[in-house]
Amino acid sequence: MPSPQLPPLPALTRAEAEFIDCYLEVLDQIGRINPARGSDTYGALRAAQALTSRAADLRDALALMHDRGETQIHAATLARALRLLDGERRAGRVTMPPDPTS
Repeated sequence: MPSPQLPPLPALTRAEAEFIDCYLEVLDQIGRINPARGSDTYGALRAAQALTSRAADLRDALALMHDRGETQIHAATLARALRLLDGERRAGRVTMPPDPTS
């Protein structure tokens, strides 16, 4: 049985794609650090260590966009790309989980 076709990503410049990838990597690391969702200090420590390099990659991606004259962030297009790359779930790991007593 063939796998279902995912919708194509919107057209992005190489710099925008790098921006999205780096942003999601930062979200993943922050989600692993989140004390409300974590289970051990070692995993959080490793994520915090990785966060510094991922944040530098994100900074570099944005600097490249700016240097190339890409001064506008096309939020609707980038949000579509984030949704297709599971960004909503990944961003949800950064927030507080529901209160189990509610």
